[in-house]
Amino acid sequence: MEPSIAEENGPEGVVAYVVCSMSDIPSQRARGFELMKVEDGVEKPFNLIVVRWGRQVFGYVNLCPHDGVKLDWERNQFLDPNGIRLMCGKHGALFELGTGVCIEGPCKGRSLTPVALSIIDNDICVTGVTLAEEEEDEDDEEITSCSDEGGGV
Repeated sequence: MEPSIAEENGPEGVVAYVVCSMSDIPSQRARGFELMKVEDGVEKPFNLIVVRWGRQVFGYVNLCPHDGVKLDWERNQFLDPNGIRLMCGKHGALFELGTGVCIEGPCKGRSLTPVALSIIDNDICVTGVTLAEEEEDEDDEEITSCSDEGGGV
């Protein structure tokens, strides 16, 4: 499923953008999304990693603090061989899933940039950043808007 974005004012007036459904990412897996964010009226690339662990989700900017490269060495390959840490494919830096802190490698002690995520109506939604709206193609699957029900992480 191509990451589509929908928005609606959630609780406390926060705008939440649907990135994908919980069912799109199996538990104990991670998936990358190449989105666009709006900063000062200008659209910029926004590469996001979403990690799902049971009913919890963690979001990080897909950028290693050591060398400024994307973590995935192949599309959606973010986890170490044991499947318990995020791993940079370039130099093997290992990051804790829940905190994004590097525990081993050339950037030990530094952190991935966290991205606020919420689970709303079984959709994983980004909050705290303004995403650019995608243009609708006739073939694109429509995703429903986030509502103010559900839990966040």
